[in-house]
Amino acid sequence: MSIAYISHPDCLLHDVGQDHPEQPARLRAIQDQLISTGMELVMSMYEAPRARREHLELAHDPDYISMLYTDAPHEGILELDGDTFMMPKTLDAALRAAGAVVMGVDLVMSKEATAAFCAVRPPGHHAERDRAMGFCYLNNVAVGAAYAIDKHGLDRVAIIDFDVHHGNGTEHIFATDPRVLFCSSFQHPFYPFTGHETDTDHIVNITLPAGAGSAEFREQVEAHWIPALHNFKPQLVMISAGFDAHIADEMGHLRLREADYDWVTGLLKGVADQYAEGRIVSTLEGGYDLGSLARSVLAHLDALLGGR
Repeated sequence: MSIAYISHPDCLLHDVGQDHPEQPARLRAIQDQLISTGMELVMSMYEAPRARREHLELAHDPDYISMLYTDAPHEGILELDGDTFMMPKTLDAALRAAGAVVMGVDLVMSKEATAAFCAVRPPGHHAERDRAMGFCYLNNVAVGAAYAIDKHGLDRVAIIDFDVHHGNGTEHIFATDPRVLFCSSFQHPFYPFTGHETDTDHIVNITLPAGAGSAEFREQVEAHWIPALHNFKPQLVMISAGFDAHIADEMGHLRLREADYDWVTGLLKGVADQYAEGRIVSTLEGGYDLGSLARSVLAHLDALLGGR
């Protein structure tokens, strides 16, 4: 099993203030964990390219992309919504984040890697087709999935999102596209207060009440995601890997632990091995408690490797 680890120093430069939870320190914590445990030695390291505009427009409205380029500040901070701000380095970081997922798709489709993990920020799953929100500017996983369909001719791409928040942007982008199976788990009721009423064959949402932990999460995954994935038979498995449902993360009120991320990643790896020649592209979403984030990413990567 070969894993590509894709990141870029530019992803550290997006910084809208020390009081904002989506901090450059998130990536540094992950990098430190990989170095201290030796995990970096068993992965292939890649620097993310900038996503090309033509790739962004596979998932986003062209006018919205134009706005991001035109309005990106040269100095100071631009508020896009109540918790989503742009500073001079934001656009470049977002382009690297989306570009990492595109690169990951190319690497696994060419069999240069079996799986890819994109250690990038800003995250993406709240970004809708035509607006930024929830710390997100470009929907990284949606750009990658749309690219896999457009460039590599895939008919069935599965996106699994286990963040504490609903991936409303990803659902918005693929709401009418049955080529994408979107499976999401999230605390409800909770920001962004979406997803709980969705009822389509290719969108499978798991809602978890505040205080839910391993037992509830695992029961729901086995009851809903796994049958849907086996029925769909994905040619590529993509993961929006959010770790803010961890019990130590104060962003939400769920009670998952590292073992749950190891478990669910192992299940998804089994699906990918059965239907997609093992191809998995995972990208970082939430996770704001630095210690639990770093440990959870390590568990995720270890499961992708099949255990070391």
